[in-house]
Formats: sequence, C-alpha cells, structure tokens
Amino acid sequence: MIRKKRPAAKPKRGIRFPNDARARVAALTAEIPERGLKIGEAAARIGVETFVLRFWETQFPFLKPKHTRSRHRFYHERDLEVLSLIKRLLHREGFTIAGANKHIRTHGIDALLAEKPTAAAKRARSQSEPANGRTDTALSDAPARRVLGEVRRDLEILHRMLRE
Repeated sequence: MIRKKRPAAKPKRGIRFPNDARARVAALTAEIPERGLKIGEAAARIGVETFVLRFWETQFPFLKPKHTRSRHRFYHERDLEVLSLIKRLLHREGFTIAGANKHIRTHGIDALLAEKPTAAAKRARSQSEPANGRTDTALSDAPARRVLGEVRRDLEILHRMLRE
C-alpha cells in the first residue's frame, strides 16, 4: 500500500502575535515616538473615534497637529494634552463647542491644562449663571415653554372630558 503525502497546511491569514509580542506592542504605544502618533493611535489614547479628532480640528482653531506632505496627521504630547482638555470640557464638564472655545479663549490653554477639572467646572458654572438663578437657556426658551403650557392645558381638558 502506497501512502500519499498530505498537502502542507496553508498558513492562516492575519497577524498573530505571541503573548510576549503583544506586550511589546502595548509598551511601544505607551510612549510617543519622535514622529508623533498617527490619528488612529491618538484617537485610541484619548478615547474617541478618528472622525471626532478631524471634526475638533475644524472647530478649535488652536488645535493644529503636524501634517506630512501627504497630509497625514501626527499628534505630539502637547496635542494630546489639548485633546484631553477638549474632551474634558465637552464630555465631563458639559460645555458646548462654542462654550468650550470661549472658555479656552478667556482663560488660556496653559492655565486650563494646569488646573484641576472640578475647579474649572465650578468656575464656569458660577460665571454662566446670573444672580437671579435663571440661566440664559431658560430665558431663550420662554416661547417654547408657553406653547408647552398651552398643550398641557389642552391635554388636561381632554383628560377631564374623557373621565366624565
């Protein structure tokens, strides 16, 4: 009986790292290389998607990462600090983009990077609230509140009619 040789198994596609290689890759991304971080690496560090960083570049004029001739973005340590500040203002402290821009213009990036987030949030809230306790949004929502009040009264009348 003649045995036929089995064909060699095809290598699996995709990159497979041994466990120690994964640790090396993680250690490499922990430090910023001299060229900077690519947009995907920076987005992963900050905890947002890449399109968010591109959008923030259009909204915040002081956010200017280095671009290569081929228009690839490279973020350095200072850029990451500014991105973290923007994320903190927008996500944790509840600023709008326009409000964050104004807050950064009035207080300065360096001062905001140096202070704690809770102090910045308290100061921003105290400056944005007038003495009577009503916010600007409450004043601008007066027509909407009036319409909602009318709708509520109409619904209450309908509710009474249905009960009877």
